[in-house]
Amino acid sequence: MGVKTGTPQAESSELRPNAMSKTYAILGAGMQGTAAAYDLAKFANPTKILLGDVSLEQAKQSADRVNKLVGQTICHPDQVDAMNPSSLGAFLTGVDVLLSCVPYWMHPHIAKVAVASRVNMCDLGGNTDVTLETMKLDTVAKEAGVSLVPDCGLAPGLVNSLGMYLMEQMDEVDTIKMYCGVLPQNPKPPFNYKLTFNVEGLVTEYDYEAVVLRDGKIDKVDTLADLEDLEIESLGKMEAFNTSGGTSTAPYTFEGKVKNYVYKTIRFPGHCERMRIFKDFGFWNESPVDVKGTKIVPKDVFNAVFGPALDKFVDRDMCAVRAVGVGKKNGQAVRLQVDILDKEDEATGFTSMERLTGFSLAIYAVEMAEGRVPKGAIRYEEAVTGTRFVEEIQKRGIVLKFQGL
Repeated sequence: MGVKTGTPQAESSELRPNAMSKTYAILGAGMQGTAAAYDLAKFANPTKILLGDVSLEQAKQSADRVNKLVGQTICHPDQVDAMNPSSLGAFLTGVDVLLSCVPYWMHPHIAKVAVASRVNMCDLGGNTDVTLETMKLDTVAKEAGVSLVPDCGLAPGLVNSLGMYLMEQMDEVDTIKMYCGVLPQNPKPPFNYKLTFNVEGLVTEYDYEAVVLRDGKIDKVDTLADLEDLEIESLGKMEAFNTSGGTSTAPYTFEGKVKNYVYKTIRFPGHCERMRIFKDFGFWNESPVDVKGTKIVPKDVFNAVFGPALDKFVDRDMCAVRAVGVGKKNGQAVRLQVDILDKEDEATGFTSMERLTGFSLAIYAVEMAEGRVPKGAIRYEEAVTGTRFVEEIQKRGIVLKFQGL
């Protein structure tokens, strides 16, 4: 019944026998891009890895870090302007797969250059409307003989692969529920939260509608709503609530096949109520308001003030992930569950957020490089099976705990 182990497979750089040596390019030398480069260096048997950033100094620092960690000069820095087609096109010369780790709104623009350069591309996504823009490139991507796969990070990304894995273990699927939260190991009030990506992305998740399947139909639901309690081993009582982006295109793909498909974010108790205050009282409005004769966008002010204030909470991170599947197997009702509780890796210095996001993206990049992903603009859930992903993520030393499997 697929892959199931109670302990992780040892992290190893042992290559698959049929792995083909390819050139990978990573756009964005920040946290996730650096983690993805490290993963590729260990597991992809690359000819070389290009690490591009608008800041050459940032690219050099990240490339040096990767090279030191793996003990070889495999990662090469480059300066590139992601929004300049000429600069990006030159960067992509001779590249097999591009991993885009830049802000989500850039991905469709980058995808057009990737297609023109005949380079496969996967990205971290995070905003379904933007992902749908990339999906419009399906015809030209097929004509160019390349694959485009958006939303290959953590949520969306890894959580959906766990949901798919559970679906693959059942004959009939009623409900898939996914949960994920990147959390501080030592939470401090009032928000009990550590900012692990930019505050604009956090507010987008908290403020926009969430797309789900309910009773077999697409539904758009309010965020920071449908609060429920979760009991998580070693953490105790936690809370989970609707946020946007986590389901990505999966509700549209699984409509008619799954009755309920939902995603919620995990936080320490009380976080949702506190953040809901900002939403309900207009702090995230995007329409300008007059303040003493000056037009100001409340959301811009909130991001400028709240982001730096939240950045002051410094702590090691951890990530809690849960996927639950309810359905039937061999005519019998089943409830299946997969849990991950991953913590920052002191040996490499990679945070849990970086590991579960960057490593997940790299897994999809390797699948693309080895020709196992269809050509065209492919929805995440149709590009790689959940079973395949579960096999690969465990090779990275990520512990998955299975119930009912």
